[in-house]
Amino acid sequence: MNLETKIMYSKVIVPFVAVVLFSFSGNAQDCTLDVGGKNSDMLIKVFQMNAEQIAKMEALGAELKIETKVIEDEIQKLFDNHPQSTPEELTTLSEKYKVFQLKIIMASKATDKMLLSSFNEKQYNRYLELCYEAVRKPIKVLPAVVKDTIVVPE
Repeated sequence: MNLETKIMYSKVIVPFVAVVLFSFSGNAQDCTLDVGGKNSDMLIKVFQMNAEQIAKMEALGAELKIETKVIEDEIQKLFDNHPQSTPEELTTLSEKYKVFQLKIIMASKATDKMLLSSFNEKQYNRYLELCYEAVRKPIKVLPAVVKDTIVVPE
């Protein structure tokens, strides 16, 4: 390979590799639990959740369903009532829709964060391991401190 070819490769390949690496590191998707979704049994098994955590997960899932239903109703009203005749109107519609999508994502993430905050250190470390294996960005919380359940006689 001559010098000219090496320079050409370095000008093309190095930026390409940099972009690929940057996209993997900077754009990792959030590592969500899907509280209230179809995988509740899997969450219980994978994280070996106790009865209190299961009850919390179920309550959080029910609250999330109510919250997202309200947002979904607002989305339906938007689609039903917003003009959609011109490209400008469609652009405005899509921008308004993105706001509603973000609200749903934020509500789901907040719900996951509340459940994660009930995890003990071992459960949270398991969550971190799974996120890193899936190349996902974990939600940061402080794990719950597990109180000693052994009663010392006086």
